[in-house]
Amino acid sequence: MNSDETIIAVQNASRSFKLAGETVSVLKSVDLNIRQGEFVTLIGRSGSGKTTLLNLLSGLDSPSSGKVLFEDQNMAEMNEGRLTELRRSKLGFVFQSFGLLPLLSAFENVELPLRISGVGTGERERLTRRALDIVGLEGRSSHRPYELSGGEQQRVAIARAIVHDPILILADEPTGELDSVNSKAIFGLFKQMVKEKNMSVVAATHDSNLLEMSDRVMRLSEGNIEEDATYGQRFRE
Repeated sequence: MNSDETIIAVQNASRSFKLAGETVSVLKSVDLNIRQGEFVTLIGRSGSGKTTLLNLLSGLDSPSSGKVLFEDQNMAEMNEGRLTELRRSKLGFVFQSFGLLPLLSAFENVELPLRISGVGTGERERLTRRALDIVGLEGRSSHRPYELSGGEQQRVAIARAIVHDPILILADEPTGELDSVNSKAIFGLFKQMVKEKNMSVVAATHDSNLLEMSDRVMRLSEGNIEEDATYGQRFRE
């Protein structure tokens, strides 16, 4: 693949919910293409639809109308087994709350998805150490979450997300609980993975200080999405 190839495409997708007997439209006829090796940031006020859009991209939710195509396949037509396999092999997830198991070491937290997938012991160790090395934490692999700073815990969470070599990382407010220094470090890590590993990253954030690090910034407002031309250069031409 190259940087012109679309990994996932949202086509005229809308998502609405029933709330107290009324229909609330969260996303309205949204179109969005994510290319390989691209870092896209989603911005917008709370409730603007960022998390809903990420849920559509992950297959955790389906649009009320329209399509989400992953490698040209309609995700709404995939059965649960296919979606599970897709998430295990090609998608990685990072959340605001780090989601680490407190009694497991950093190494064991990162290794866990590989155990669940049935990867052999030697390969698990190799992939886990490689992921921790990428995020700069191989020397802290034996530490439990409570022995790590917030920034380090989020790095462990990112290592867990990339341990199986996904092609797309979906991150929902990954710096929401971090200070400005650690926030920039996390977004710098995303940028590094895009450049060196040719991964794609879609990250939602409220922090405008981080936007210049991404290739494109997409603003959600009242259910609509548009590119914010103030930030990002790489994919605009």
